[in-house]
Amino acid sequence: MKLASEGDIATAFASLSPIEPRVVVGGNYATPWELVRIIDATLERCRGFVMNPQEAWPNRPGFVTETPFVGPGARRGQRIDYLPMRLSLVPRLFSSIRPPDAVVVQTSVPRRGKVSLGVEVNILPAAIEEVRRRGGLVVAQFNPQMPHTYGDAELDIDVIDLALEVDSPLGSPVTRPPDDAAHAIGETVASLARDGGTLQMGIGQLPDAALSHMLTMRDLGVWSELVSDGVMHLETAGALDRSRPITATFLFGTPDLYRWADDNPRLVMRRTETVNDPSRIAQQPAMLSINTAIEVDLFAQSNASYVRDTIYSGFGGQPDFVSGALHSRGGNAVIALRSWHDKSARSNIVPLLHNPVCSFQHSVIVTEQGVARTFGRSQPAQARLLIENTAHPRARDGLWEAAGRLGLIRDR
Repeated sequence: MKLASEGDIATAFASLSPIEPRVVVGGNYATPWELVRIIDATLERCRGFVMNPQEAWPNRPGFVTETPFVGPGARRGQRIDYLPMRLSLVPRLFSSIRPPDAVVVQTSVPRRGKVSLGVEVNILPAAIEEVRRRGGLVVAQFNPQMPHTYGDAELDIDVIDLALEVDSPLGSPVTRPPDDAAHAIGETVASLARDGGTLQMGIGQLPDAALSHMLTMRDLGVWSELVSDGVMHLETAGALDRSRPITATFLFGTPDLYRWADDNPRLVMRRTETVNDPSRIAQQPAMLSINTAIEVDLFAQSNASYVRDTIYSGFGGQPDFVSGALHSRGGNAVIALRSWHDKSARSNIVPLLHNPVCSFQHSVIVTEQGVARTFGRSQPAQARLLIENTAHPRARDGLWEAAGRLGLIRDR
């Protein structure tokens, strides 16, 4: 490993042999922005492979974004190569049809011969292993403000070719205080959890609201792609089982969360292939998977990826955790969403999705209107439960009519 100047690193990127090199970059709030800036300035053409790119991600001719999960930095870009696939399978791409020529990460500063990927493990270990096998380039941005986390987050410094020292705060998502509807949904979802069970939470206000209603529970476990401030609050409240590590693959939260994570032996960061493996998820007791969607249709299919026919996010880990949770003894796969979208004055319970399905066969759908327990129900029974229990009153007449046209409801 060599501590390098920006000029040294630019020279190394310029020497990558393909005309359009593929560079895997740490995403979410672990993006190494100084290294991204050097790549953008140095490479006329490039394929940047990233998870959930944030604002300020490059968007120019010659810079193609490859991603299985579209973030705010790529939603308005025209140069995006969206890859619709389960997150658990993404690492396979690096050893097959999308081999990396370089991997660029942000890490903690070295100590005892190691650095840590900190808040973002995810697909990065697989990318680093493959790029080293291919003789490619690994570049790190050492940041003393990156927490040192354990598990698959730790790397020997020998796997890094070049490093740039940059002291800068990590970003955090913008949060909105939960309104009455979010509290109602969160309370209902929390009622599905049981002492001694296991939790997985997707990104968003509604999963966080559910956690806020679980503070008095006991012996909960966490096996989740994402860990947010809500998990930290569960730990502080004594709701978590101290004999089980908190297992995650990335962190998504406030500076308080990052301080809590630093050097925390209770938190074990694992690679995507482990955390999102449905067979491992199924081994967790009473797995409660809590995810959100943009729309759910009368066939209980969810769309969590598209808004107005444009890709907004991606499959993420939702299909992995829905499948795994349903195979867990006592498990539930929950989709939580608001019944109505105020800005567009449209129902989020719709007759039939016309965008690609993200996941289906959930066991429970929750809105602020109530609960539809869909597991094991016939299609007509699912549709009836969704209309009666989860749809907004303004939408129900239209949904009953649509259910009739779709052959789901023959009589009321």
